[in-house]
Amino acid sequence: MPLFEPLIVGDVALRNRIAVSPMCEYSASDGLPNEWHLVHLGSRAVGGAGLVFTEATSVSPEGRISPGDTGMWNDAQVRAWARIAAFISAQGAVPGIQLAHAGRKAATDLPWQGGKPLTAEQGAWTIFAPSALAFDDVHATPVALDAAGIAKVIADFVAAAVRSRLAGFRIIEIHAAHGYLLHSFLSPLSNRRDDDYGGSLENRARLLREIVAAVRLQWPAPAPLFVRVSATDWAEGGWDIDECVELARWLKQDGVDLIDCSSGGNVPNVKIPVGPGYQVPFAARIRREAGIATGAVGLITDAEQADAILGRGDADLILIARESLRDPYFPLRAAAQLGVAIEPPVQYRRAW
Repeated sequence: MPLFEPLIVGDVALRNRIAVSPMCEYSASDGLPNEWHLVHLGSRAVGGAGLVFTEATSVSPEGRISPGDTGMWNDAQVRAWARIAAFISAQGAVPGIQLAHAGRKAATDLPWQGGKPLTAEQGAWTIFAPSALAFDDVHATPVALDAAGIAKVIADFVAAAVRSRLAGFRIIEIHAAHGYLLHSFLSPLSNRRDDDYGGSLENRARLLREIVAAVRLQWPAPAPLFVRVSATDWAEGGWDIDECVELARWLKQDGVDLIDCSSGGNVPNVKIPVGPGYQVPFAARIRREAGIATGAVGLITDAEQADAILGRGDADLILIARESLRDPYFPLRAAAQLGVAIEPPVQYRRAW
């Protein structure tokens, strides 16, 4: 069964093709992961996943979506993450970290407290974007990044990559999706710049490619480097799959190993044809036309569905999100459904 075949990426061997997708928990303090993150991520490693990603982990305080986001901008965070990465590794899974900057969607409240943009009294911070265009009529207008600001963003990603290695992570994913900073540079709907970072596709992709190149100097191959993209804005005149395929070709040249294919998030109130596996065609097209490994994500909830995606050659990796929240042991259940014998943790053997 393809779902339970090992996947070799660079110098890392995944025991199967199931990855726990990055999912924000909004439960950190000062960017520090805690017992919640240990149990949340650790239980999914115990549950049999091949790769366990952290949530979107900010490279700087101003890059957080909310005050509850995890971070990788100081040494205390390295020490906190190291304990979690070590536990994930001890269970036979590979620990991965998604590095992110929220851009113009930063400085919002926790989702269960409404998720609205923070006020100054609530501790809101300055938010940044390629252009001074608010995400919607509720979010604050961001400050357009100048040359010094762009240089800082690149340096922050590099420093976070160095810290990620010290913490014991084996895979880095750069978050360039869902309307956050790097996606907002890619899309002409949010990037109205007239300098080297705006206008043409080559210019709009420049910041992401510069970050990839700079990170690669400190996270050299064969250490795996992924990039998560939104393959389309689902909006007329916006970022689309054609541009995304071209970007994927460039990223392959830049040393990226896998494109994690999501969609949307950059434009509010768009109609998205959500359904089982609705984003899989993006992973399939990028894999076929750009010649790079891809990950499929989005309403993949069933073992046979996941196995079929891989069997058709539509993707190389399956990222499980909400189904993993519902069932931390999805890989063990999937193996049973597909008739694959896998070894559970020794503590659980008497249940098999």
